[in-house]
Amino acid sequence: MNVKHVIWASIVSTTISCQSVEKEYRSFDEYPVREGELTEMEYSPAETKFSLWAPTAEEVRVLLFDSGNEGSASGTLQMKEGKDGTWSISVKKDLNGKFYAFNVKVGGKWLGDTPGIMAKAVGVNGKRAAVIDLRSTDPEGWENDVRPPLDNYADIMVYEMHHRDFSLDSVSGIRNKGKFLALTEEGTTSPLGEKTGIDHLKELGITHVHLLPSYDYASVDETKLDKPQYNWGYDPQNYNVPDGSYSTDPYKPDVRIKEFKQMVQALHKAGIRVVLDVVYNHTFNTDDSNFERTVPGYFYRQTKDGQLANASGCGNETASDRAMMRKYMIESVLYWINEYHIDGFRFDLMGIHDIETMNEIRAAIDRIDPSIFMYGEGWAAGSPQLEEDKLAMKVNVEKMPRIAAFSDEMRDGLRGGWDDDTKGAFLIGNPGHEMSIKFGIVGAIRHPQVINDLVNYSKKPWALQPTQMISYVSCHDDMCLADRLKATMPGASVEELAALQKLAETFVFTSQGVPFIFAGDEMMRDKKGVHNSYNSPDSINTIDWRNKTVHKDVFEYVKGLAAMRKAHPAFRMNDADKVRELLEFLPVDQTNMIAFMLKGNANGDSWKNIIVALNSRTEPVKLTVPSGTYTVVCKNGKIDMNGMGRISGGELVVPARSALIVHQ
Repeated sequence: MNVKHVIWASIVSTTISCQSVEKEYRSFDEYPVREGELTEMEYSPAETKFSLWAPTAEEVRVLLFDSGNEGSASGTLQMKEGKDGTWSISVKKDLNGKFYAFNVKVGGKWLGDTPGIMAKAVGVNGKRAAVIDLRSTDPEGWENDVRPPLDNYADIMVYEMHHRDFSLDSVSGIRNKGKFLALTEEGTTSPLGEKTGIDHLKELGITHVHLLPSYDYASVDETKLDKPQYNWGYDPQNYNVPDGSYSTDPYKPDVRIKEFKQMVQALHKAGIRVVLDVVYNHTFNTDDSNFERTVPGYFYRQTKDGQLANASGCGNETASDRAMMRKYMIESVLYWINEYHIDGFRFDLMGIHDIETMNEIRAAIDRIDPSIFMYGEGWAAGSPQLEEDKLAMKVNVEKMPRIAAFSDEMRDGLRGGWDDDTKGAFLIGNPGHEMSIKFGIVGAIRHPQVINDLVNYSKKPWALQPTQMISYVSCHDDMCLADRLKATMPGASVEELAALQKLAETFVFTSQGVPFIFAGDEMMRDKKGVHNSYNSPDSINTIDWRNKTVHKDVFEYVKGLAAMRKAHPAFRMNDADKVRELLEFLPVDQTNMIAFMLKGNANGDSWKNIIVALNSRTEPVKLTVPSGTYTVVCKNGKIDMNGMGRISGGELVVPARSALIVHQ
């Protein structure tokens, strides 16, 4: 008997020998969709059930092991095919502590061991899944863990961090350096007495911590953690289990799970929500991936000639538009919410995914908790194999009403484009970028004073609401802000660089989008000029906590910006109509100067007629304003919400390379 398994509809076909009934799939659309959840292992002391969706398989086996990485199988069990292409078997004894792997036979060939596509506990390096009781991994009080309150997405302030970067420094005062548990330690300080770790986050005042990939990724060998290894983690292996390198014992499947939960619990107690960076757009490898060893071809897109598509730039791109990949992504996100209490998701290369899938994920999340935040990169590394109007690109954000995207318009208008690290923009005094920045200040929405033809990348607004735009100037990718300023202003003094660092963050925190800051930018963190530090050594990536003392004024300034935004709702209007009505750009005579007024008691603010003036010129600039008496709250790189004096009349003088914020 033959099974026809078409890799690309009507173009490439593979004949598969089958010992069971004849099955024919003319396209991936005809593959059966599994009903119910994709759970592959259900444990109880009396019985463990294994199941695997493998509709093109001739045979499927589950192999049992006593070790997560050593020895051969202690038992091999033949699974039986049921409905929807799902194979299953039940073992009626207590398997707690055992490890397992599936092996699927397609076309007369065994594809190789895999922990499955939905493994939720694994051994060291994630090659074998583990049989455990997940409830045994719950830390004390886990059932009472709750999300910190969040009234509106406009209240969010995101802090992006990598586990090793944040805590590895020898002077961090943190014991569990580079581990999940680092974010559970209270009372840590640098030798100079500055707060570090979770206390630093509380002091800074951010609302959300965005964790770089924390699921099980492939590039760090967990059996060799005594040797320095580094990677950002954008190389997925097992999407639904924490990475072992950030645990205190990667050999024990329960340890990484419990410690991740302890981290979330500690952050929640500190009033901070947790965002998980998810990378469903590609996998670390293809032929040996869990997807390919389970249902060959299905989970990846192909080009018209049958080759692997590669819009990720990493060798493959997943097919979110296919029913089971869509189901997989939805279930995976919901699993992180329900099992780990995650509060938000950042989608890597979101532009590879299709709009329908992203909206279905949003709808599924909303049924649990609408306050959970979703955002992503509204682009891809290449051209995905799907029609552009179906892709979750930035230009299509208006079709995804409750999902946000990063604004590279504002970012590059401030610091310069991605393609040339030495080419600066507004911050260093280069003219012509004002409209791109105004586009970001209003939150990428339609605004009567934003001339979109003059915006660098987007010739039309792409957000329906300002909370759909992530406002940022620096992130893990590319040079961090301090390095970019050094590269574009060689020879600049520390004082000049600090002034521009403050000015850049003022744009971010006073924009109507959701502010986002890269860990360490609040104290002028640098990466020694490395553009792409994804696998650079710790000496490049680790945050130097001494900078918090050396650049104390920058930290206090950013802390002040966060406090001001939190205290004054005019800076975080959650309605596009309000922004259009109440945010007015003031006329200026010079380039490299932007000023706007938040009119009246905008959004119920206690401050009236707030004026924000931002000057990157090397000399002070006079600004004509409505005549009145104004209280100064930000000037010359200092912030004091109680006031720093008053100014009367119809003219303000905005100091060089700094922001001036006043109100009536």
